[in-house]
Amino acid sequence: MPNRRTFLRTGAIAGSAALAQAEIPKDSVRGPAVGGYGYRLPAFPEGSRLLFIGDSITDMKWGRNEKDRNHYLGHSYVYLIASRLGVDLPQAKLEFFNRGHSGNRLADLKSRWQKDVIDMKPDLLSVLVGVNDRKAKEGESVDFEKWEADYRHVLASSREANRDLRIVLLDPFVLQSGWWMTKGGQWKVSRAQLDQMRVIVAKLVQEFDAVHVPTQDVFDAAAKAVSPEQWIWDGVHPLPQGHELIARRWLEEVSGRWR
Repeated sequence: MPNRRTFLRTGAIAGSAALAQAEIPKDSVRGPAVGGYGYRLPAFPEGSRLLFIGDSITDMKWGRNEKDRNHYLGHSYVYLIASRLGVDLPQAKLEFFNRGHSGNRLADLKSRWQKDVIDMKPDLLSVLVGVNDRKAKEGESVDFEKWEADYRHVLASSREANRDLRIVLLDPFVLQSGWWMTKGGQWKVSRAQLDQMRVIVAKLVQEFDAVHVPTQDVFDAAAKAVSPEQWIWDGVHPLPQGHELIARRWLEEVSGRWR
């Protein structure tokens, strides 16, 4: 049976000798009925609906048949979070929904927000968006004011529909790996653009009293400890272990807020 461990705030890298793993008090852990990970479990009212929305990083689904119980959650960090909590909190009878769509920008999320978010009546909303909003061509720029206004609009509409809505915001991220890096080691996209989006996300976290998942920091630490290619194969889309990093940090931050 694996040792019970908490997930590191500096990257949450499992199995890496480069980062130490900190033990957590036994009385703060409610162990699952079967062997597995040890971590502080979040508290949810019975029957809570957890909805995840974003682009292809969240999506990762084979088709979109919601009746296909084997594939409807995809195989991203959403699947890992749902499987973990499904084992460790079976009495909560949580419902999970993946509303990620490949290629989506924030404007795309806004256009389908009523149907895919508000009408779903979630109790927790988790958002990861931004990488498709960046401009790849030299000289192009992002309208950050509009991006911030649109992000604020969708969050406000959800909070208006449910004043008790729990919100989790993840930073957009990239790593210098795969076809997102030139032969000379230069970025094909401006990291500065995503960093500016991260500033906006942090601002909205404060405004909406949301939980913040600093995914760029997680991947930066992971890439420094091993290599970027270990976690993200093309600079943007995580490998299975990359999605595990997101899932672990998501669970750490959410359980830190709602124990």
